[in-house]
Amino acid sequence: MVRLFDNTLREGGNVVGHGFPISLTQSIIGALLEAGIPDIECGKCKGLGAYAKADAKQAPSDEEYFEAVQPYLSRGRIGMFMLAKLADKELVRGAADAGLYFLRVGADAGDGAGSVKAVAAVKEAGLTCRYSLMKGYVLPAAELAKEAKLLQDGVDRITIMDSAGTMFPDQTTEYVKALKDSVTIPVGFHGHSNLGLSQANALAAVAAGADEIDCGLLGMARSAGNCATELAAATLKKEGYLSEVDLYGLLHYLEDDLIPAMEPYHYRVAVNPVELMLGLTGCHSSFLPMCRRVAQEEGVSLLKLIAEVSAIDRKAPSESLLWDMAQKLK
Repeated sequence: MVRLFDNTLREGGNVVGHGFPISLTQSIIGALLEAGIPDIECGKCKGLGAYAKADAKQAPSDEEYFEAVQPYLSRGRIGMFMLAKLADKELVRGAADAGLYFLRVGADAGDGAGSVKAVAAVKEAGLTCRYSLMKGYVLPAAELAKEAKLLQDGVDRITIMDSAGTMFPDQTTEYVKALKDSVTIPVGFHGHSNLGLSQANALAAVAAGADEIDCGLLGMARSAGNCATELAAATLKKEGYLSEVDLYGLLHYLEDDLIPAMEPYHYRVAVNPVELMLGLTGCHSSFLPMCRRVAQEEGVSLLKLIAEVSAIDRKAPSESLLWDMAQKLK
């Protein structure tokens, strides 16, 4: 079973400073849960403890985030990131006392031996321990797999991070297969978009056996961004995965709430929900004005209208077909 691991509220925090404000944090968590995406990483972009230890003060404190997530803990698997070098038992105990589900320990590939204490602290506190092999590409696939095997006794899930967005799909396939052959715990993949390949790498990772894909709403993350949650959801659903994810609900949230909320931050969306739907359904953009007019006049979802009409005629849908379908969608 493949699942999405949404990192918007951690990686995407780079877009707004060091982390999202509380109101937007709660909005995003609520929307993800409603859309059937319960695995959520939140907090500061530099992780737990960064407020004091890494001067990440352009965001609420860890304690404020702990309080903000309380209403959602029973509905999802919500946790935080923690750099191994910033870990201490007091930090970990604070996360456990707050009711978080997991902490994800992060360290560069090759530095796993230095993460043992951090991993042990997470497990001693009774939390699920995720682990990120940051800059995974600095080691050959076979060596990264060996490191993963050494870590797996204390780690519940492990992720290959393409932190610079430098990997090609064939490399992703090689690395995922190497880890899947080496460990018995679930393997995830975390891609960046510096070469425009994060989405292709996500699909390659799943085809190679990855259990989980890291992603962020609107692609929000450090540098060129992550694989967009909505793009991963759309393409993987088309491949037969993620039946539990409400794609339309997610896209409507982005269009109606999150994209407007990001305007003050001057964040530019690479692929908006309507453009995504055109690609997903094979609807040519020349038909969009007609689709938009009919959807507005009939008060139906433009996204659903595009999908339903395109399922019948992608070559040259007639206006009468649009009106008929709009009536059925009412």
